[in-house]
Amino acid sequence: MKITDIRYERLEGEYALSAGQAAARQVGALDIYPEYRSRGTRHPQSEDRDDIVPISEVYVFVDTDEGITGLFGPIYVDQAFQIEMHLRQHLIGRDPLASERLWDVLSRQDRHARKGYMMMAISAIDMCLWDIRGKALGLPVYRLLGGPTRDAVPAYASALGFAIEPDKVYEQAVAFKREGYVAQKWFFPHGPGDGRAGMERNLLIVRTAREAVGNDVDLMFDAWLGWDVNYAVEMGRAMAQYQPRWLEEPVAPDRIGAYAEIRRRAGIPIAGGEHEYTRWGFKVLLDSEAVDVVQADPDWTGGISEMVKICALASAFDKPVIPHGHSVLPALHLIAAQSPETCPWLEYLIKFNPQKQWFHRTKFMPEGGMMRLPDQPGLGIELDEERIQARTTLNWR
Repeated sequence: MKITDIRYERLEGEYALSAGQAAARQVGALDIYPEYRSRGTRHPQSEDRDDIVPISEVYVFVDTDEGITGLFGPIYVDQAFQIEMHLRQHLIGRDPLASERLWDVLSRQDRHARKGYMMMAISAIDMCLWDIRGKALGLPVYRLLGGPTRDAVPAYASALGFAIEPDKVYEQAVAFKREGYVAQKWFFPHGPGDGRAGMERNLLIVRTAREAVGNDVDLMFDAWLGWDVNYAVEMGRAMAQYQPRWLEEPVAPDRIGAYAEIRRRAGIPIAGGEHEYTRWGFKVLLDSEAVDVVQADPDWTGGISEMVKICALASAFDKPVIPHGHSVLPALHLIAAQSPETCPWLEYLIKFNPQKQWFHRTKFMPEGGMMRLPDQPGLGIELDEERIQARTTLNWR
């Protein structure tokens, strides 16, 4: 089997935003500047009505001479550009089943391939190659990885985009628990620039969520790169009485020493790695004793091939890998093939993972807090032609 072509298509349609709570803004790295701190919500949504909004997503297709096509997406257009301009020449005419060789070639072909959009582009290709392999053998990817280790995977409810007023947090936290989620994650709106009052409002979210769910649900909280060491340490110590499962990404990902200091001083578990790349990046993170939970994202860190190696590395350090949930299927296949001790949970972004599957014929969503495993060959992505109103081929040549 040989790779004959790589294509990129922009799919367009209309997405039905369900009525729900209006979102509040989320703290971020740019909040050190007042003009950014005063921005509105990043994830607006209708509070009291259903909205139909335009949706546009990019997918990558890897064709072979045996009629099997590997498919992955949505991806960023920047990833597609990197594939076309830098990676394509190393893929055409090659054996798609030789994914280890191809990953090695792609990671070596450019000195900037270590991180960022280039590694994210390699990740997308790696996913397509696993999709081809599964389709060629008629098996879901998790079976090729050695699974399943269980019949279904526990998912935690990730509340990105949900309102954070105390009454709304209480109501939604209770709803998540009622739906069967044994863990849920909330996102802080304030950072150091918001002063003592902002810290108190952050703590109110923590207290309210704990009061809503009691002690039998794990709670996690995400600062999304928006804090500094002193702020994170003070917040961690104040949060400790509410027994958070972890505090996520308190500072920028390259500040590994700061992560380690926060972990030593804050008195609560620290999670990170969503914006880290490859096993070598995670080796530094783990050697530095910087995190309690590894959050590598298969869409970004090097694909499923690299995630398997990161899981092996993390298990040697006795640290769980709970992948960041940029998309559902790659993480689900990986987790399903790992020990429950190594990969205990799947992150499911309640508002945004359904949107990322809008053009898919089969949607994967938790039921009773559990995610069923795919039974389709490959990754399980099949496009729903009835939802595609327009297709545009992307071409930079």
